[in-house]
Amino acid sequence: MNEPAPLAEQGTNAYARHRERDRGSVVSQTRIGFMNVLLIGSGGREHALSWALAKSPRLGRLFIAPGNPGTAQCGTNIALNPDDHSAVIAFCRSEQIGLVIIGPEAPLVGGLADALDGAGIKVFGPSQTAAQLEGSKAFTKALCDEAHVPTAAYARFTDAEKAKAYVRARGAPIVVKADGLAAGKGVVVAQTIQEAEEAIAMMASGGLGDAGSQIVIEDCLFGEEVSYFVLSDGDTALAFTSAQDHKAVGDGDTGPNTGGMGAYSPATVLTPALEQRVMDEIILPSIKTMKARGTPFKGILFAGLMLTDTGPKLIEYNVRFGDPECEVMLPRLKTDLLDVLEAGACGRLSEVSLAWENKTALTVIHAAKGYPGTPLKGTEIKGVEIAAKLPDTLVFHAGTTRDQDGRLLANGGRVLAVTAMADSVTEAQQKAYQALSAIDWAGGFYRSDIGWREVAREQKK
Repeated sequence: MNEPAPLAEQGTNAYARHRERDRGSVVSQTRIGFMNVLLIGSGGREHALSWALAKSPRLGRLFIAPGNPGTAQCGTNIALNPDDHSAVIAFCRSEQIGLVIIGPEAPLVGGLADALDGAGIKVFGPSQTAAQLEGSKAFTKALCDEAHVPTAAYARFTDAEKAKAYVRARGAPIVVKADGLAAGKGVVVAQTIQEAEEAIAMMASGGLGDAGSQIVIEDCLFGEEVSYFVLSDGDTALAFTSAQDHKAVGDGDTGPNTGGMGAYSPATVLTPALEQRVMDEIILPSIKTMKARGTPFKGILFAGLMLTDTGPKLIEYNVRFGDPECEVMLPRLKTDLLDVLEAGACGRLSEVSLAWENKTALTVIHAAKGYPGTPLKGTEIKGVEIAAKLPDTLVFHAGTTRDQDGRLLANGGRVLAVTAMADSVTEAQQKAYQALSAIDWAGGFYRSDIGWREVAREQKK
């Protein structure tokens, strides 16, 4: 389980196929059964996806747009703007792309899946309307009302003063959310009324751009958070797996929320009985209601849940693989990911069953100093190759780049995801931090307690 090898060292015939393409010939999917794939995105999620896809014996050429230095080890990075739908369609036709996989939420909310589907190109990912489950908190809350999905009581506002008056009447703690996409930073769990009012003022004044033009205010739910993932083709809902993310920037879940500082999978706190409740009370009613509306959900549905004293409640929906959850789920997946995602795109999930490694995976995000504010960019990172060679360890790239001399540099907020596999969270945690200690990067930082809840539970057994 080391970092993916360069193509020349991979155990499949990927390198030969790439050499054939580089000589100017085009891989014929109908002739040899290979499928060319385009993966949209550039983060740790996309490195994990490309790593898993590269293991498929059915993979022809894998293109990643725009990718990062990690994805370049699994396929070919290309400069392609996902906002330019006509350019994406033209590329798919010229390279005989058999499946497009859209990693991030922004292209989904921007309607890329609709454009590809309209052009007759197979795509894994929801339509623009269905992607509003992530693109708009108010949209999801309205769906919960319609489908009777258990969630926190809420109100939505476009007027900041009315929002503040609601907070004062409701009391604290209380949750203030920007309605639109905010890269995981649009949620403030306010412990005081003053903190809530400051969050409202920040969002209403454009602190999160258009994402804060509408504000959703929710009662604060109490319990333990867990992430649950389901594949859907619009009809079938296929349970994927669970994970537990660590959103706060600091140890002990302190400080502001981030896009995620680490995760582990599976989350054993989501027992089989609770998982069945999640499917029956949250997932299936949502998918049924989306279909009844004429906007079936096709893709991976990511439910952020709170396990309260009265049962699981929905915090929010995301419409893509989580990041960093993807980095701990896919190393556990034994089934061919390309087969699974193609079945989801073609409405054949009822024919799919999933097999998983009977192990735990844990990842720690190595972030740039300054994150989740303005990250320090351009600092050199050394030792990644050493860390990736440790047993049962993977290093996924996210916000990285290489300069003209080949040096690896930080180029974002969340920069690396260091993942380890073991028989327990405790052991996986030890392996991940051992790998992190091999990385020489003065410009980075990470939490030292990823997996702490499950480690505490394991110590009590």
